[in-house]
Amino acid sequence: MSKRFGTQLSRRKIFEDDGPKLARILRLHDLTALGVGSTLGLGVYVLAGQVARHIAGPAVGICFAIAAVASLFAGLCYAEFASRVPRAGSAYIYSFVTMGEFVAFTIGWNLVLEYVVGTASVARGLTSYVDALVEYKISGALMSIVTFDFKYMSHYLDLMSFTMILLLTCLLAVGVRESSWLNNIFTVLNLVTISIVIVAGATKADIENWERAPSEVPDGHGTGGFLPYGIVGVMAGAAKCFYGFIGFDCIASTGEEAVNPKRDIPLAILISLLIIFLAYFFMAVVLTMMMPYYHIDPFAPLTNAFAYVEMNAIKWCVTVGSLSALCTALLGAMFPLPRILYAMAQDGLMFHYFSRIHPWTKTPMIATIVAGLVAAIIAMLLNLDQLIELGTIGVMLAYTIVAMGVVMMHYKDDKTNSENVTEVSFVTVLFQIFNISRTKESSSFTDCFVRIFLLIYVTLCVLFCAYFKFLHWRTIYGFILLGVTVFLMIFCMLVIFMQPKSTDFPVFKVPLVPFIPCLSILVNIFLMFQLMTFTWIAYTVWMIFGYIAYFGLMAVHFLVIGLTMKLAEGQFRNLKFVV
Repeated sequence: MSKRFGTQLSRRKIFEDDGPKLARILRLHDLTALGVGSTLGLGVYVLAGQVARHIAGPAVGICFAIAAVASLFAGLCYAEFASRVPRAGSAYIYSFVTMGEFVAFTIGWNLVLEYVVGTASVARGLTSYVDALVEYKISGALMSIVTFDFKYMSHYLDLMSFTMILLLTCLLAVGVRESSWLNNIFTVLNLVTISIVIVAGATKADIENWERAPSEVPDGHGTGGFLPYGIVGVMAGAAKCFYGFIGFDCIASTGEEAVNPKRDIPLAILISLLIIFLAYFFMAVVLTMMMPYYHIDPFAPLTNAFAYVEMNAIKWCVTVGSLSALCTALLGAMFPLPRILYAMAQDGLMFHYFSRIHPWTKTPMIATIVAGLVAAIIAMLLNLDQLIELGTIGVMLAYTIVAMGVVMMHYKDDKTNSENVTEVSFVTVLFQIFNISRTKESSSFTDCFVRIFLLIYVTLCVLFCAYFKFLHWRTIYGFILLGVTVFLMIFCMLVIFMQPKSTDFPVFKVPLVPFIPCLSILVNIFLMFQLMTFTWIAYTVWMIFGYIAYFGLMAVHFLVIGLTMKLAEGQFRNLKFVV
């Protein structure tokens, strides 16, 4: 029983071309617009101002450049998997192929959390922005009906958010073509607005705002100049700016709706990241050259900046762009959620009804409606200020698992049915560390070898980030401990690099494996350690609830339904897997 239980948790999925299909209608420009719209939300109008005023000063452009490189690491990993596994489900499917069912369920459950909270929070942000434009008359009217006074709950029933998500749910349920068309319009409008803001702001740019003397800078705002907060501020700003690039991974959820997924999804991911970086970078440069960084309003930086240079007409462009950005971000947050539920339901890890494709719309209609209702109720009832980071932690874990999966796929065993078994001894392990025998073909032994050292590397990354977060590593002993950890991390990467690689290459592959995926893992774990304690507590509760449901369902299958024999034959839940 315990062996079969372990087999259940570690079984990996292989694909066949049978079963229901979603409508393949998304082309390269649709996928790129989806990625840009999902990522380039209200943050482009707010994030640069917050980082410039409090963290990095005029060097905020460098912060975005560093964050873009870190995001590119994750983007390359997603791009390779998209060319390998062109299926709906994003990181959930990728982890199922490489690491097995248990890890896949963990990632899928994380993604459900990410997109539900993301959809609800963007809807609340959009309604709050509209409410502010009409001088808070909407919230005032709703509070006159009913008022709540509970922590983490909304002070009133946000019926506007509820209605907006339901309308979007209906649009997504009707068809992908219609929702993609609307997303393209809002994305183009947002990019046009950003371009107008950059060009108009550039006419008022003054290089002296990057050269303020220390005597001109108010207390608590650094030392002036281009690096008022030093290199430490630049790195802290880069960590915050990294969150501005989250969202491009929704492109990977369209594997069954893209016309040419093996080519278009990798290209769309890379093109969207480039567009997003250029928008952030030039917006940050123009903003910090229009006015001194210590005068920037962190809540409405662009509106405040154009008022500072007496260009009040541009403020209306900022308002239009903000609303367009929020609409596209809402669509991008909602779009992948039913696809994740659909993929998990196909594998028996969610209710089977979620995998049903409507014969007319060619969309997972039941999954879309249920996802929309849950997100709408959460947006209506909860105050999501404390819960926004929950979506972030799910993203970081998904990025980490995908990067690990890329390494495993590059060094996987090419001969899964081979009966040749390497005799494991101290000598063979020692020789294999640096591949002294110059083995050129991967095997089950080298595959296992890579997985062990990759797990050791991830553990060392956790220790490395914990040192920075909790320990006083600037002492001599802390510095030595930190140096030893870094040395061991580099050693693990070199050991993996020396192992024979698989000959199964996709259309697109990540360069410099395992170094780029390993750097992506380190960045993601480091950012996860920067999240609040409350986020980790809420996340733990969410995962406990998911595991109770998962293991409870597994117990039903083992003890009640009696499918143990089918599991042993590899036919459990009518799927084909490789262990």
